[in-house]
Amino acid sequence: MVLVFIDQSEGHIKKSSFEAACYAATVAAQLGTSAEAVLLGVTSDNLSSLGNYGVKKVHTIANETLTNFDAQLYTKAIAQVVETTNADVIVFSNNTTGKAVAPRLSAKLKAGLVTGAIALPDTSNGFTVKKTVFSGKAFANININTPKKIIALNPNSFNVSITTDTAEVVPFNTSVDASKIVVSAINKVTGEVSLSEADIVVSGGRGLKGPENWGLVTELATLLGAATACSRPVADIHWRPHHEHVGQTGLAIAPNLYIAIGISGAIQHLAGVNRSKIIVVINKDPEAPFFKAADYGIVGDAFEVMPKIIEAVRKIKATA
Repeated sequence: MVLVFIDQSEGHIKKSSFEAACYAATVAAQLGTSAEAVLLGVTSDNLSSLGNYGVKKVHTIANETLTNFDAQLYTKAIAQVVETTNADVIVFSNNTTGKAVAPRLSAKLKAGLVTGAIALPDTSNGFTVKKTVFSGKAFANININTPKKIIALNPNSFNVSITTDTAEVVPFNTSVDASKIVVSAINKVTGEVSLSEADIVVSGGRGLKGPENWGLVTELATLLGAATACSRPVADIHWRPHHEHVGQTGLAIAPNLYIAIGISGAIQHLAGVNRSKIIVVINKDPEAPFFKAADYGIVGDAFEVMPKIIEAVRKIKATA
């Protein structure tokens, strides 16, 4: 059996979990078995709808203690579900939660682990999983030989297909220890599209010359329903908050569309955005490294190009 971890935040399932569920169901079909899911904490979402993504059964531990993330408690709870269901393959999304729990679970179960997976396992001769290495600049094929196997799937690397099936939702009875983590305060960024979950991201760099010009980024982002981001130098000089910094030392993202405005595209920045499906670069320097990675590029001054793009988007939305 293949077990997929369904990640939730504030009572709602994260988008990356739907992709992980679909991936797990496809792996299960490949192995001639079924896919089940485990969800920790309290959620208000309709869990039976996970059947749309191929999951047959959802095991829930609706304990308030698990609503706030605790890697040690999550690992212990998931391990109990794995042992009870006798799951052979466990699938995570390779997001913040998956990166914290999957290695711990691997050690606890003595299971082989592949993080950053980007394709279905090759089972023609063993169990081989393809993943990215060297910040996405190369690929590696890892063979897992252990009886239990753990895969952490890179978000936005597997096409999601939806059916009309529903899943059986069953409570999993287990005791949950008190968390050793004390949450003293929660500071939320409100009114913004989450960078890690966004389909479209509009990002700016030092080419915008100052924070007073950031309206070019936010206006386009608002029109497109996109999240906003920035390069590291922009965050370092406090033009934008650090939670918007994407790159090797910031947040790694994988949107369907990434629009980079006035960003040269140093390798450190590219490492955090190179999993984007489509990259659009706007830069007045025709030699900017980012153009080599771009699917579409515009060589021009952002202060001349962006108003025209914004106006064009406004006209399209007005006639839609």
